[in-house]
Amino acid sequence: ALLCVTITFRVYKSVIQAVQKSEEGHPFKALMEKDLTVQPEIFRKYVDVCLTYVNRAIKQARHLLLVEDLVDSLKLAGFMWLLTYVGAVFNGITILILTDIIFFSTPLVYERNKIQIDKYIELIRTRVEVTLAKLQDKLPGAVKRTKAE
Repeated sequence: ALLCVTITFRVYKSVIQAVQKSEEGHPFKALMEKDLTVQPEIFRKYVDVCLTYVNRAIKQARHLLLVEDLVDSLKLAGFMWLLTYVGAVFNGITILILTDIIFFSTPLVYERNKIQIDKYIELIRTRVEVTLAKLQDKLPGAVKRTKAE
């Protein structure tokens, strides 16, 4: 789309210059003269930041896929299983549209119904904690979680 706009603008300016017999030159000359090279120091800085995130992702993937914590790996397996059903019902663009709608409407709904939503979230949080505690008591070898985690 950007290429179509720039080509159209360039042709338009060329036609205007030919009709008006002016010598304005290339319409993007100022942009073409700018130095767009990436300095090695800046590149290294951003690569180091990205490297931190990549290492964190690799560590988390190892944690989940090699079953360091059974509960976390089971959560991942359950989430992936649920995604198979979501993928069977919706295609990618539908999911993106729904995500966009939810992303922009959620803050408004939360502001209007903050008290009721907070009450139900707290109720759900306590039930999930109780259920996880019961599940960890019944699973052999499950790592006990502390409140800080």
